[in-house]
Amino acid sequence: MAIYHLHVKVISRKAGSSAVASAAYRSGLRLHDERLDRAHDFSGKRGVVHSEVLLPENAPEHWSDRERLWNDVEAFEARKDAQLAREVEFAIPRELSRAQGIELARDFVQSEFVDQGMIADLNVHWDFGEDGSPKPHAHVMLTMRSVDESGFGPKVRDWNRTEMVERWRERWADLANERLAELDIDARIDHRSLEAQGIDLEPQTQIGAPAQRIEGEGRDAAASVNDTVIDTVADRAELHRVIARNNGARIIADPSIALDAITHQQSTFTRRDMARFAHRHSDGIEQFNRVMAAMGNAPDLVELGKDSSGNDRFTTVDMIETEQRLHRAAEMMAERARHGVEDRDRDAALHRAGQHGLVLSCEQADGLAHVTDGRDLGIVVGYAGTGKSAMLGVAREAWEAAGYEVRGAALSGIAAENLESGSGISSRTIASMEHGWGQGRDMLTSRQILVIDEAGMVGTRQLERVLSHAAEAGAKVVLVGDPQQLQAIEAGAAFRSIHEHHGGVEIGEVRRQHEDWQRDATRDLATGRTGEAIHAYERHGMVHEVQTREQARDELIDRWDRERLAEPDQSRIILTHTNAEVRELNEAARERMREAGDLGEDVRVTVGRSDGQRNDRSFAAGDRVMFLQNERGLGVKNGTLGSIEQVSEIAMSVRTDDGRTVSFDLKDYDRIDHGYAATIHKAQGMTVDRTHVLATPGMDAHSSYVALSRHRDGMDLHYGRDDFSSQDRLLRALSRDRAKDMASDYDQIDPARDYAERRGIIFRARVAEIIHGLVPKRLRDAVDNLLDGLRSPADAVPGAAAAKQPERGSAGEVSAERPAGGDAEDALRRARTRALVRHARAVDAILTAQGQGEALTPEQVRELHDARKSFDAVRPHGWQDAEAAYGKDADLAREAGTGKVNRAIRALQLETEIRTDPQRRADRFVERWQKLDHASQRQYREGDMSGYRASRAAMGDMANSLQRDPQLESILANRKRELGISGDFGSGRSLGRELALYHGLGRGRGLGL
Repeated sequence: MAIYHLHVKVISRKAGSSAVASAAYRSGLRLHDERLDRAHDFSGKRGVVHSEVLLPENAPEHWSDRERLWNDVEAFEARKDAQLAREVEFAIPRELSRAQGIELARDFVQSEFVDQGMIADLNVHWDFGEDGSPKPHAHVMLTMRSVDESGFGPKVRDWNRTEMVERWRERWADLANERLAELDIDARIDHRSLEAQGIDLEPQTQIGAPAQRIEGEGRDAAASVNDTVIDTVADRAELHRVIARNNGARIIADPSIALDAITHQQSTFTRRDMARFAHRHSDGIEQFNRVMAAMGNAPDLVELGKDSSGNDRFTTVDMIETEQRLHRAAEMMAERARHGVEDRDRDAALHRAGQHGLVLSCEQADGLAHVTDGRDLGIVVGYAGTGKSAMLGVAREAWEAAGYEVRGAALSGIAAENLESGSGISSRTIASMEHGWGQGRDMLTSRQILVIDEAGMVGTRQLERVLSHAAEAGAKVVLVGDPQQLQAIEAGAAFRSIHEHHGGVEIGEVRRQHEDWQRDATRDLATGRTGEAIHAYERHGMVHEVQTREQARDELIDRWDRERLAEPDQSRIILTHTNAEVRELNEAARERMREAGDLGEDVRVTVGRSDGQRNDRSFAAGDRVMFLQNERGLGVKNGTLGSIEQVSEIAMSVRTDDGRTVSFDLKDYDRIDHGYAATIHKAQGMTVDRTHVLATPGMDAHSSYVALSRHRDGMDLHYGRDDFSSQDRLLRALSRDRAKDMASDYDQIDPARDYAERRGIIFRARVAEIIHGLVPKRLRDAVDNLLDGLRSPADAVPGAAAAKQPERGSAGEVSAERPAGGDAEDALRRARTRALVRHARAVDAILTAQGQGEALTPEQVRELHDARKSFDAVRPHGWQDAEAAYGKDADLAREAGTGKVNRAIRALQLETEIRTDPQRRADRFVERWQKLDHASQRQYREGDMSGYRASRAAMGDMANSLQRDPQLESILANRKRELGISGDFGSGRSLGRELALYHGLGRGRGLGL
């Protein structure tokens, strides 16, 4: 998914930076630094795919030489604290090919910097994260002085203005979105920081291992290895903290931006979701607490009640209003009937379909009657393979005979292509359709019918915009989909909600599969009975279990190859969950094709792959390929499949599966990859004769439904016991329901009452009317300001366990607690507070003694043990969570010991969430392991053997602890690389033993008191 990131910084000598070193690193070159009389050699750096210096008019031509340019800058700037250059770093949408990304970056740099008089040193990097995902971005080093034929002039102060940075951020978003729309790519970058308040959040990248190592070693130690590394890697770690700190400040100033970000992909959320977001977008425990408090007290936060798991769920006023607009538009259209079709037109369409051998089932006929009955809103829910597209093809003929224009749309390019090929309805992506509307083109009219396929994948906000536009234009909309298939990427389950509110027609008779039992299995998948479907396939010998995923991959390829040779005319596809597995399977399948002599001579060409990477790849006549980007001129979509007829180093000719021959020059279109295997996400809407599925832990009920229902004749499911230790685990994973929800799914607390009562005022009917929006928002805001003066002095605590903060005295000590329930609940709360304070005092006494180098007294140890016991009696695991929090911030213990418990309570609640969430515990384990590993390496190099032994002993304790936590060990088994284990070392051993052996750890020493 495309992300927005644009960051501006100054490269200065005061910070120890060198312009020449910075340029060498960003360009991946060896440059000589004349001021320092040394070479900065980064010629081994990978990922630099484009590098050039762009000169404005009248600039000396010799400055196109990067080394000459930045040495001249260093010479001209004589001050020891001189600002040498400005750097602008921005993320390039990963959906673009390398050539398109470079072109977009050059256009932006030329118009925004070079045309304004700056010299720009542009370097485009196409890096990849540890998970294999592409991270294309550009570094632009800019001169800060005016230039002419004679050289540098004065510094241009206007280039330092905040308004200029805001302009660059806005222009990059606009230009990138325009280019994505022009290319019909289903992605946009979100740039809201240039609205009136300008407080959007910047994306935060992970701090890589080099930055963590430098951060742990310190600047001097890092500089002793390589001075220039400080200008690059260490800056990234500092940048991460700066962005997190700035984001936290922005959220505290306006918490609505955090709530907007959370609801971008989910309509409702829990306190845990809020805590995770606050943790990512804050720096330190103090700012974390302030961010949580701001979010918890945000005016736009709406409490919905509890979900099925007993968790409190929340949403925002904006999300509720969006859902209300969606349902108002749907209701308006459902009540109108302006698009009637005469019986004769419908009958004539049915007759023509029959002449071509298409006879609709009773359910399909009911669907046809429903979508052509005249109402402006039609809703069709159909299981996979029920022939929805065939029915829509008959409807299209009836609509067109009645004088209507029929248009189609879908979220993805391949879904739009499948709709068009299956029904004859001219289709495009919703994103490109909305882009046209934004330009005043292709607006809907009252004589048009818009069919939206795979509507279950469309988010609430996007579907609301489409329905609102259609309702205003008087057009008819037909929504077609299956709520059980792949879920919307963005927030909400709009299609499911509209169907529940307004009804529709359901088509449940599966027609895709030829065997009755397979059709029954598809119905089981569609209705959540995943286990029954998989058992059915197992009984027919189509579920294959082996020891490892690698063996499963090999067996899948063997079976695929045998069937390919036995039945060459059948269509087939290999499906799996991740792009990394797709690449492995594609390579393995192609190797079998080569061994069988079914491929022509290999031709090495440079192409853009599905992950955004550009590589020299081998293609040959006979290769199966998949197009990876929509291209109207060629008539292909992202996901179009075909076979190569001819290929050379400069051109390719492909016969697509719909029988067309597509020829193109690779300089014009290079987004193509091998097409033997595909991700499940690309397969929704696909139909083939046979499928081969490799199951991996990331799958769920929705992806399983799609993967196991694409075939006509047969399906084979392969998995390894290293991913699923038993078939029960496989069934549990493939049955996980991750259906998205809507705010309207909950019996929500009245938003108006909640809005008022959270401000400590007595609820009145008139207040409800005002806050509900029966008067303009500006008056509602004015009332809010008046209500703030009537607020209770107590502040709400955003934690899950404590509903109210203790009331404070003038010095901030705990004096009493507000009743929040019965006497028993109040007494328990007071007891927990007393236990927390006592335990904090005991911990602080021991930490103080240790800090002063004093030996612990028996009384101190006994008091700690007694305090732990008392704490555990009123709050199980409370002392463990508190001590984990004190380990990160020792000041919390001293503060809580004096009675100021609010920060400690929040920190304790976060530790509780980490302890009870296995994924969070795994993250914590990996983070602490890596820190200890880096620290031990540094200590060994520095000769600090005492510290080294302590770090290694702590690592040994961590490895041993996994024996007591099999759930955590199971999760970490898939993260060996992050723990420093590579290859197949230790196969068959427990992970704890494997860690100890691989890292040469002795038996861990218990260090507890």
